[in-house]
Amino acid sequence: MHEFAGKVAVVTGAGSGIGRALALELGREGAKVAISDVDVEGLAETEAQLKAIGAEVKADRLDVTEREAFLAYADAVHEHFGRVNQIYNNAGITFVGSIEDTRFKDIERVMDVDYWGVVNGTKAFLPHLIASGDGHVINISSALGLFSAPGQAAYVSAKFAVRGFTEALRQEMVLAGHPVRVTTVHPGGVRTGFARNAVFADGLDQDGLAELFEEQQAKTTPQRAAQIILAAVRKDKPRVLVGPDVKAMDLVVRLTGSRPERLLGGPVMRRVQQVVHRLMPKR
Repeated sequence: MHEFAGKVAVVTGAGSGIGRALALELGREGAKVAISDVDVEGLAETEAQLKAIGAEVKADRLDVTEREAFLAYADAVHEHFGRVNQIYNNAGITFVGSIEDTRFKDIERVMDVDYWGVVNGTKAFLPHLIASGDGHVINISSALGLFSAPGQAAYVSAKFAVRGFTEALRQEMVLAGHPVRVTTVHPGGVRTGFARNAVFADGLDQDGLAELFEEQQAKTTPQRAAQIILAAVRKDKPRVLVGPDVKAMDLVVRLTGSRPERLLGGPVMRRVQQVVHRLMPKR
């Protein structure tokens, strides 16, 4: 087990939600925190909260899809703090809509942020993490990196890719004997503005779908999610499931393989039916 005091931790997507909660929990633990986001107002609020608790913080606007900027950012963080111990690749977006009605560019945008953003962050910081002698890569996948859901094909694809990429990285770090631990995080429903900020296909009940997520699925607070993640990092867990919902669905997937709907009766299936109905385009 290792503590966070004195470590340098990088958190992307830190302007709100899980990213902000992670940054604040790390700051409370005594870590030096480098935070970034494209939302400069949210980022400034996170920076202010970190300073209020006495944490040392470096805040920068960063678009994780811009590879050269990410590479330069990694060098700047290393130069600022003198080392980097951890990176939490957390930045993410989603698009809601059926595959039939989703444009190519909508899928590409989600993949650019949710998958390539993770790849960019991992590759940019990996040399610094290895050089630290005590590195850790924490990549945020999703419950939908374990099982699929209707209307979320772009997001599911990205999060499954994050899972595979991160698991391969962990194996490579072990085989190479590098001092870098690797953890994949699968959050379930977390009470953030994620659903409200999603992009929806034309004709969908955006407010209704966001309400459905917030009322029925978002059961875990961002702070609790951050605490679960950091507890897993302390114990060097290869995978962490955040929330009772994702734990239940993970069990269902293990029992049913590629056909989890076989066991999803009663209220769970009714929720899925509600979502599917609202995802049907109004033609």
